[in-house]
Amino acid sequence: MHPLEPLTAAEVQQAVSLLSQFGKVTPTTRFVSVSLKEPMKDSVHAGWPTAAPDREAFVILFDNATNSCFETVVSLTKSSLLSWKVVPGVQPTMTIDEQTECEQAVLSSAEFKAAMKRHCGTDDTSLVMVDIWSAGNYGSDEDNSMRLARPLCFLRTDPTDNGYARPIEGIRPVVNLNTMQVIRIEEHGKWPLPPEAGNYAADRVPNQRTDIKPIDILQPEGPSFEVDGYQVSWQNWKFVIGFNAREGLTLHNIRYTDDGEDRSILYRASLTEMVVPYGDPGPTQRRKNAFDVGEYGMGMCANSLELGCDCLGLIKYFDADLCTSRGESLKIKNAICMHEEDFGILWKHTDRRMNVPEVRRSRRLVISSVSTVENYEYGFFWYLYQDGNIQLEVKLTGILSMGSFEADQKPKYGNLIAPQLYAPNHQHFFNVRLDFDLDGVPNTVQQIDAVADPVDENNPFENAFVAKATPLRTEKQARANLNLETARTWKIVNSSKKNHVGESVGYKFMPGDNCFPFATKNAWWRKRAGFVDHHVWVTPFKEDECFAAGDYPNQSRGGDGLIAWTEQDRPIENTDVVFWYTFGHTHIPRPEDYPVMPTAYIGFLLKPNGFFRCNPGNDVPPSKKKLLEIKSCCQ
Repeated sequence: MHPLEPLTAAEVQQAVSLLSQFGKVTPTTRFVSVSLKEPMKDSVHAGWPTAAPDREAFVILFDNATNSCFETVVSLTKSSLLSWKVVPGVQPTMTIDEQTECEQAVLSSAEFKAAMKRHCGTDDTSLVMVDIWSAGNYGSDEDNSMRLARPLCFLRTDPTDNGYARPIEGIRPVVNLNTMQVIRIEEHGKWPLPPEAGNYAADRVPNQRTDIKPIDILQPEGPSFEVDGYQVSWQNWKFVIGFNAREGLTLHNIRYTDDGEDRSILYRASLTEMVVPYGDPGPTQRRKNAFDVGEYGMGMCANSLELGCDCLGLIKYFDADLCTSRGESLKIKNAICMHEEDFGILWKHTDRRMNVPEVRRSRRLVISSVSTVENYEYGFFWYLYQDGNIQLEVKLTGILSMGSFEADQKPKYGNLIAPQLYAPNHQHFFNVRLDFDLDGVPNTVQQIDAVADPVDENNPFENAFVAKATPLRTEKQARANLNLETARTWKIVNSSKKNHVGESVGYKFMPGDNCFPFATKNAWWRKRAGFVDHHVWVTPFKEDECFAAGDYPNQSRGGDGLIAWTEQDRPIENTDVVFWYTFGHTHIPRPEDYPVMPTAYIGFLLKPNGFFRCNPGNDVPPSKKKLLEIKSCCQ
């Protein structure tokens, strides 16, 4: 087993049992997460594969009786307790069990049933859907002292229809998650239930298309990748797949074999946080700001991919071994999907003098996971390419978070997507942590700006421009945003390793679509999500700096994570650097986003820039002639 592989089911249960044996578990204790305590980086670099460091588990627990959070590390190798500490004044991630229990608490509440009677004319809650939503923090004593949820409620017309089509707009229950009691029902007025169904299931959508012919992806000789546990080798790539309840899919120890040498590129790549702020200031919508990683756990919300058509081709699945909040084993079967895809032309040239085309088809390796956080789906797709590129693509789909509207009114802060059904404007911000070890640990990040040369005797045609590289030496200097005017990118280099033209080896960071937040810095969600203040951050590697909004964003008061760490303005040149990227999607809803939203795409690309001697895909052989004939219609 590679030291960075995720915990097995047996290891998770061993950690749970050890904590029970040590007297750290009571009837009111919840296991928030049990994950691999990753060994020190230098021990992995120095010891593997000749020696393996001890296996350790990092566990977060929460005691409902005392409203207290605890962190602990246990040695699985030595069956011992290594550390135990109380983390005061924080609320860890809500567990999957709490989501279910919260819904039942609302449905059984007499106060909620009475409110239902007033608003909907019925107190029958058998058709009510309750989505747990985090309470956030708006500076009140309640927000600071209780473990809270503010669910959204919906009323189905029958047990299998799309409940999101009928939001109960005027009712907002507030639930104490420690006692699982509804402490009050907030009522903000009465709205009619939208009149139309919004069903999308195959058995409820009439007149489906009949002119679609099957597409089969065949690999008669099997896949080109090899798998050993969670270690993968494909083409010239080698890496380790990881997974945990909070971040979900992670990639580790990414290397590329170049002329027989395994060259390191990334030590760890992960999603650290995301926030979905809504832009409606009305009383029923303004508290909707979801931190889907730190409040819900992207890994805990992962889909089991075996039942759908999430991937096509010859698939290798990986399970995720987690636990419930009561310490029982929880396996998400097929949480990770890996397969190969044809990706069009890798490169091509035709010499017209000989009329001999040389063309190579591109193939990429896809490692993906999909999570459902109540109404929304997020797909995380990492792509490795034959030319050395690494790409992350986030796919956003699922169902909009909606509200009701009066029949004779038009919304200001969003759009009607069906009669009397309203979707507010909102944004999605993601933050990714890229721990580079580019040909070794000491790296430097350069900001690259394309700038025009001065108009003088050296530039008489006024057409000259250069790529200006600015080495980033401190954390505050590195805080930056995208700049379309200068085609801004970033380059990670290792100045101690030179390529064959005498320059530092490097990889370039190429941003994709992005946006800026529209809320001011005084907005409560922005206080808690300081990572959206800049698109790019660079920090020196520190083992306990892993999450852009801090370790515990749930009901946090803000000021944690990147915004606090980088105030130290530590040196970041020629050291072990971590590159953080914040990227956002602004969603102005439209009727075509309903009932299920067509997938939107956002992400970035890492591209070798002086890392290889030449095009690393130059050695890809041409496709066999019979395959070219079969694919002659493909572009």
